[in-house]
Amino acid sequence: MAAITPAMPVGSKLESFAAEFPERFFDVGIAEQHAATMAAGLATQGMKPFLAIYSTFLQRAYDQVLHDITRQKLNVFIGIDRAGLVGADGETHQGVFDIAFLRHMPNIVIMMPKDENEGQHMVKTALSYDDGPIAMRYPRGNGLGVVMDEKLKTIPIGTWEVLREGADGTILTFGTTIPMAIEAAETLSKKGIEVKVVNARFIKPLDTEMLDEIFKDGKPIITVEEAVLAGGFGSAVLEYAHDVSMGHISINRLGIPDEFIEHGSVDRLLEEIDLTCENVVKTMEKSVAKTSVAREIV
Repeated sequence: MAAITPAMPVGSKLESFAAEFPERFFDVGIAEQHAATMAAGLATQGMKPFLAIYSTFLQRAYDQVLHDITRQKLNVFIGIDRAGLVGADGETHQGVFDIAFLRHMPNIVIMMPKDENEGQHMVKTALSYDDGPIAMRYPRGNGLGVVMDEKLKTIPIGTWEVLREGADGTILTFGTTIPMAIEAAETLSKKGIEVKVVNARFIKPLDTEMLDEIFKDGKPIITVEEAVLAGGFGSAVLEYAHDVSMGHISINRLGIPDEFIEHGSVDRLLEEIDLTCENVVKTMEKSVAKTSVAREIV
């Protein structure tokens, strides 16, 4: 394994790796395109390069990721740091576009853990994966402080996890918005609405087996993502629903609107774009009510 970063060793927490394995650590400076192509080159020689790069700076290497990594289906592990809203890092650092510009690339796997424990298992998964490029998104800041498993395990590619059962609707989300979804489900439960919460940890590929089961229920679905809605995870779910002739299912998407998000604290920004627990609750209530009325009419 080798680690590559375009001038982000401190921000990406690679100082310890660099100190212990100096011959396998490469800081290429502010040259994101070169970092991606170098990772591709190392992969052609049988190495497993870890490309640590902020989401907002990965945009600069779009062409290299597409042509040098995914087109050749090379075993590069891309660590997408600062994925989602970044607060103090500023407006230009909001990591909200990577899902949309990576999802349409063939051969790539995109995942995001719900917490640091699942994160370590995803690292194990990525290092063990040998069928092309794999990307793990992770947010700025500290983890949730969960208990860490002592033994690492690989997670089957493209599998989701049900965190809470419910028969009236489903919330599909991943990463930093999972606590919001759990809180919304608990609030809805007090109102007599029981919703399933799914940790959709693989953004690509989707867990189509689980989606098929959810679609069969015919109940409302809400997708929640701290990323742009245009071309994002929710769009992927809508596309799949169309492809399997389930376009009649109520699917609402909550996420980043079609605008640049200004500087501010994450909590304040989430309120401004209405990506909140309250809006999840309100949207699900309306969806459940509409679905019930439609069934009564039929």
